[in-house]
Amino acid sequence: MKAWEREYAYMKSQVPKKDPDPDNEKIWASGMEAFEAAQDAGLRMLWDSTVPGSYARERVIVGGVQALENRGYEVPGAEALIERGIEALEAGDMTALSLVTCELQLACRNAARVDCDPYWRFTVYEDYAQYRAAVEPPPAEPVDVEAADFLDRTHAGWLGQVIGGAFGTAMEGYTTDNIFKTLGEVRDYPRKPNTYNDDITYELALLEGVERYGRDLTSDQIGLLWTALIPFGWSAEDVALQNLRRGIRPPESGSFNNPYREWIGAQMRGGVIGMLCPGDPGRAAELAWRDGCVSHHNNGILGEVYNAVLVSLAYVECNVRTLLKRTQALLPRDSQYYDVVEFAMQCCRQHRSWRNAWLSCERRFKKYNWVHAYPNVAAQIIALWYGNGDFDETLHLIGMCGQDVDCNAAQIMNALAVMLGRSGIPERWLAPFGDRLDTYVRGMKQMSLSGLAEWTVKLTKKLQ
Repeated sequence: MKAWEREYAYMKSQVPKKDPDPDNEKIWASGMEAFEAAQDAGLRMLWDSTVPGSYARERVIVGGVQALENRGYEVPGAEALIERGIEALEAGDMTALSLVTCELQLACRNAARVDCDPYWRFTVYEDYAQYRAAVEPPPAEPVDVEAADFLDRTHAGWLGQVIGGAFGTAMEGYTTDNIFKTLGEVRDYPRKPNTYNDDITYELALLEGVERYGRDLTSDQIGLLWTALIPFGWSAEDVALQNLRRGIRPPESGSFNNPYREWIGAQMRGGVIGMLCPGDPGRAAELAWRDGCVSHHNNGILGEVYNAVLVSLAYVECNVRTLLKRTQALLPRDSQYYDVVEFAMQCCRQHRSWRNAWLSCERRFKKYNWVHAYPNVAAQIIALWYGNGDFDETLHLIGMCGQDVDCNAAQIMNALAVMLGRSGIPERWLAPFGDRLDTYVRGMKQMSLSGLAEWTVKLTKKLQ
């Protein structure tokens, strides 16, 4: 049946009411009030929101301007527009805030490339084929996915990821100095932990994609599953979800109108890919690119490649510092992401103190938002290098680095736990939540971590 036929038949089926509701005016009023309240709440969140886990404040729309400038663009009139927006928010003038938000979004769309910006000295990686031409991955190393040890290490990987997320969520969005001043040396959960976290959401969607489509899983299919399973996103993922729901498919869904496309959202979901591709960093990189381009571009995708490779190699490498070097080797040397990783690695080699190494990184990347991939991969490297295989110390260090702590801790503790196995995780980190995982993914709102590990192993075998 044609659309016009369906609509014509539907209209013909409608019959006027003989006794209309006398309170029709109230229906209009209450309905419009609800729409207005929802729109106003969304606007306020763009200009001033509170991170659920840490209560840090952020202005994601200002971060969008910052992100464009990081990528070598100038946003015309941005400073004045931002000032107007903050004034309108503080005055509670939602009409003015609506207007300036649209003006700022238009200014971002019209951002002008600054050719002399350092960003343009590096190669921009548009797709996996270009990445693959620049990087020669090593052959896959054998991992016995049928062995009980493999299930143990994959289970440990998920436990490490959940512990890292629960630990870090209370500290995300803060600097090292302010964490020290307020919390001191953090060596335990800063407060009662839970497993709710937006980061794992996208990893579960990927697992569902592998369950349905196996090795043939495409970026399009991943994106469609996002729209079905994930009700809410933030920054790059929010833009991608809007794009997907308007029929814009990957890779355009990750780049179109998306200033946040080199933020941490892809980097924070690489771990699951490493567990699906144990000992095979080349395949992990390819799957990471397939997943990453749904919401990110260029260096944003390379962040997911980095963590996917990190976890993949953790199944076959027993030295953390060697693991870091091997992971770096699978980045294109002419990418800005490689340059960031190399700087952090140099800091590790030059400084005996983790704090001196980290403060060098903190200064170097101060122009980047705390949700950007760059300062966060630097924090990952510092924590892994100086933690040097010690579960407690690595978790302590990633917390003290600040930035987007839950994302960073989840990924590196995933890798370290895979390397150490279940017996390498101190029991005190697991006691508060046991085997339970709570999420906001449709159809997966309550899971067992042991069941998640078994599911992951089953899908790993499916991809062999």
